[in-house]
Amino acid sequence: MASHSEAHSAPPLTLCPNAKAAVHCEQCRVRSLSLCGALEPDELVELDRLSRPLTLSARETMFEQDELAHSVFNVTAGSARLYRLLPDGRRQIVGFALPGDFLGLSLTERNAFSADALTPLTACQFSRQAFSDFVDAKPHVLRKLHQLASHELSMAQEQMVILGRRTAEEKVAAFLIGMRLRWARLSQQSVTIPLPMTRQDIGDFLGLTVETVSRMLTRLAREKAILIVPDGVRLLDVKRIESIAES
Repeated sequence: MASHSEAHSAPPLTLCPNAKAAVHCEQCRVRSLSLCGALEPDELVELDRLSRPLTLSARETMFEQDELAHSVFNVTAGSARLYRLLPDGRRQIVGFALPGDFLGLSLTERNAFSADALTPLTACQFSRQAFSDFVDAKPHVLRKLHQLASHELSMAQEQMVILGRRTAEEKVAAFLIGMRLRWARLSQQSVTIPLPMTRQDIGDFLGLTVETVSRMLTRLAREKAILIVPDGVRLLDVKRIESIAES
């Protein structure tokens, strides 16, 4: 298993020790959601030979802002917080990674943001150069990569709208609906939305104070639109929250 320090260096990446004829990839629960879903069985074997497993505990760092970008990561379990530290010391969270998300696909030489595990996390780690060579040789994989990039762009545009003229209540409602859709994509359709991040994290993502996030959640709970539960929120009135988010 890769350690925290290995995530920052760029040692040669070899065949995953647990992989046998792409069994590792074929058994991956998020394969269909990621770039790997575009691969044929023989291509999975090839990709598997380029990967190494990465395991992090909660609060461990996957990679840091402005470090040289040596690796690409495919999150297979757990979640991560993606953030930038601003020159004045403030933190802006730019997103949350869930299973199936690829990190490090940007063409920039250095990491544009840092990534910390919110929960125990596992990922497949690839040498950036080896991964780039693999993708460049397969046009159908490039098309899938373009789809993923387009999805990330649409999420970034949605985030710009959320941070724009919306009220605090609208921001929180939009965040809850967005997380509900993302978990549903992982076949976890439920009225309970897991929220592994803290309220401070949510505030740093939405451009709100932690006090405002808490107040908005309390208001929605008082209106019986949600029920706050350990590690998440249960939606009691989805239509009500959707109407607030779409205001």
